[in-house]
Amino acid sequence: MDSTTLLYHLLDLGDKVLALSFDYGQRHRKELEYAARTCARLDVRHTVVDLSSAGSLLVGSALTSPEIAVPHGHYEDESMRLTVVPNRNMIMMAIAGGYGLAEGCSRLAVAVHAGDHAVYPDCRPQFIADFEAALRSGNYEQVSVYAPFLGWTKGDIACLGLDLGIDFERDTWSCYEGGEEPCGKCGTCVERAEALAAAGASRPAG
Repeated sequence: MDSTTLLYHLLDLGDKVLALSFDYGQRHRKELEYAARTCARLDVRHTVVDLSSAGSLLVGSALTSPEIAVPHGHYEDESMRLTVVPNRNMIMMAIAGGYGLAEGCSRLAVAVHAGDHAVYPDCRPQFIADFEAALRSGNYEQVSVYAPFLGWTKGDIACLGLDLGIDFERDTWSCYEGGEEPCGKCGTCVERAEALAAAGASRPAG
């Protein structure tokens, strides 16, 4: 939901976008299918990076370890911690930064938002600033990190997405359970529904 809104936002700005998705062994791989369809519809070059072997090392998260149940209900600190994949954003952003440099891109866009800050250290403003500094100091070319939603709620993102004409049910997948249909009960389904309700949208969670 967040990354798709960012994609639409960048295209609305007139940017040329190269989109990356990551298969890190997440149980909700269905999000990759939605990303591919959306990018094809928008005529955006989309690449899926296979990190499944690395993902097998990032155990201890409900997203990558089948024996850990995905928490249901609204996320609180403890339940949210179960969905932390160790160093996930650092790994993904490092690869995306290298890809962007190789392709001559001027900035790396990420969709982290304020709702993630409390538990996910790699979604906080300090991490984004530190990562950008590392990216700049480690390369001859300069690539900035663009994180426009850093101070936004998920409801704010939903509002922008609707203004940009996104059909969230068609274009996005949020559920962490990995089933054929959204469970409507896991934290990300609940927060998605709340965000869309806050944006004035009456749509099913998923």
